Amino acid sequence: MVEEILKQVKQGSLSIEDAKKQIATYENLGFAKIDHHRKNRQGFPEIVFGEGKTKEQILSIINVIKERGDNVLVTRISKEKADFILQSNSEFVYNETAQVLYWKDATRDNKQRNGYVAIVCAGTSDLRVAEEAAITAEVLGSNIRRFYDVGVAGIHRLFDNIEEIRNANVSVVVAGMEGALPSVVGGLVSHPIIAVPTSIGYGANFQGLSALLTMLNSCASGISVVNIDNGFGGAYNAVLIDQLAQKGELD
Repeated sequence: MVEEILKQVKQGSLSIEDAKKQIATYENLGFAKIDHHRKNRQGFPEIVFGEGKTKEQILSIINVIKERGDNVLVTRISKEKADFILQSNSEFVYNETAQVLYWKDATRDNKQRNGYVAIVCAGTSDLRVAEEAAITAEVLGSNIRRFYDVGVAGIHRLFDNIEEIRNANVSVVVAGMEGALPSVVGGLVSHPIIAVPTSIGYGANFQGLSALLTMLNSCASGISVVNIDNGFGGAYNAVLIDQLAQKGELD
């Protein structure tokens, strides 16, 4: 990449200033340093955490990312901030349930993918976290299938979908209350499970702590656990596993 840029400078087809921008590993906006080389290092461009940032800061950041031709994903962003950004970026999509704003360049996403990530959600109250996981996985390049409201309180609903869940490359299992669903799914499938505890539940749930501990103490093998309400983190890990699975199939 660097060699090609230097050739263009030598030929006069690229200015020194533009070459410096392309070679730079990050761009300093004063309040943020945008990591342009993250995609080269990790396979995905930088993802924006919207909570705690002003709408103007988010807009500046995503404009820089999009200018580079990278997909844009903003998590934990309120509707008010999203509406502000949509005024000048109408091509973006906002999912209010997930509190996620995103844009994906469909013209570049033409890879053939085998398999999918299963997003399994215990109850409707857990949808915010499950949808954050689902959209994250899609924007990062995985096929997904949703299996919602299949918690252990009505376990027959899970059994009605278990064959399709078994065929996934990896599952992200989201649950609050006592957090038992990942253990149940873990005893029924042969692929990795990323368990995501949510803060949904009554007092003794301790805002997700009891669900987290249940998942960490699971007797089912093959379960890894991310932080409370971290649908993004669960999906990110699931996509990495999904990519390895697809690479293995191609090999």
